[in-house]
Amino acid sequence: MKYQKAVFGTFSVLLWVSAFIYSCKDDGEVIEPEFKPTPYVFPQIPEFPTILNIPEDNPTTEEGVNLGRYLFYDGRLSGRTHHDSLMSCATCHIQAKGFEAGIDHPKFQNGHPVGIPDQEYPNGKPTPHAVMPVVNLVFNHNGYFWNGLINNNNTQLGSTDYGVPALPQYHMKNIESVVWMAIVAQHELNGDIDKTVETIASIPLYKPLFEAAFGDEEVTYDRIGKAIAQFVRTIIAYRSKFHKSLRGEASLTEAEMRGFDLFFSEEADCFHCHGGSSLMTTNLFYNNAKDTVFTDPSDRFAVTGDPTDVGAYKAPSLINAEITAPYMHDGRFKTLEEVIDFYSEGLVYSDPVHPLMKQVHSGGVQLTEAEKEDLIAFLETLTDHELLTDPQYARPADLNF
Repeated sequence: MKYQKAVFGTFSVLLWVSAFIYSCKDDGEVIEPEFKPTPYVFPQIPEFPTILNIPEDNPTTEEGVNLGRYLFYDGRLSGRTHHDSLMSCATCHIQAKGFEAGIDHPKFQNGHPVGIPDQEYPNGKPTPHAVMPVVNLVFNHNGYFWNGLINNNNTQLGSTDYGVPALPQYHMKNIESVVWMAIVAQHELNGDIDKTVETIASIPLYKPLFEAAFGDEEVTYDRIGKAIAQFVRTIIAYRSKFHKSLRGEASLTEAEMRGFDLFFSEEADCFHCHGGSSLMTTNLFYNNAKDTVFTDPSDRFAVTGDPTDVGAYKAPSLINAEITAPYMHDGRFKTLEEVIDFYSEGLVYSDPVHPLMKQVHSGGVQLTEAEKEDLIAFLETLTDHELLTDPQYARPADLNF
């Protein structure tokens, strides 16, 4: 009798749970439970922007970020499975290097990664520009890449050069756009989007991850791009000594403080392009007096058609600058010392030089050696050492191939 009561009680609970999970229309049709992934909560950081660049059709969720982390590190993203042809986002955006390529990578050329080799480029085609870190991108509203090609005002769909059709998912507006471009670009994964989808769909590991992130197991490019973009948006650097000092959690040394004062003064004149917020960049574009002859077909002028943008490039964030050599769009400078020497004595005039380069006719701001040392001391406080080893951004331990 006790056993019958227990069984009946268990059965009643199961009926109640079933009624809770499923409801029926009047005609008896079963309504599936609504898919509700867990919203991702971004950290509230004092002194950081509060408006995030997240498209309405791709809200950030815990499950989407988790899937994106796997895809970010998966070398089969190009659609290939052979061990000699594996390349992922993380190949060029290395956590220990501040999600940049680094200057000492054995397969790269002075900070320029090379794509997966093919017959035309048996050693791989180098990227046209040095790698930019994928850090704090969720706060950037002014376009991605050195020239800002990827932006909300870009109406282009697909690419005839890459053989990608003009379909809505192949836009050039945001981080999602960068994913399909990376898959097909000859100087990156040099792959095929259809093969990428087919390969990822064939891997059992991904079935539950896609279902958790999107409600079912279907693998599409749109979902791949959205998941990777969700993960990238969570890569936020805000735990450097400098940022902690702003929050009263750390104190700068005397040398670091002198460098801070120089950085935000007209004397060193760094803050106009790299200040403005604790992101250490305006995310705007400048011709910063590096050259007098301009032949790069992918400068800011190529995007805007404005003659004042000839030779202009994005002012990159200086967060993690200590470890993100080489510097400038072409990787011409290998050390922070070289960069500071350039701004101190190496500027050259040309008509499109940005007006903020106020000391160009003097060759630079003419810093003393002691001032240069203080400036470097300050720049080194911008390194977020915790970011470089944070497990939430690392390769998943069970991602094996």
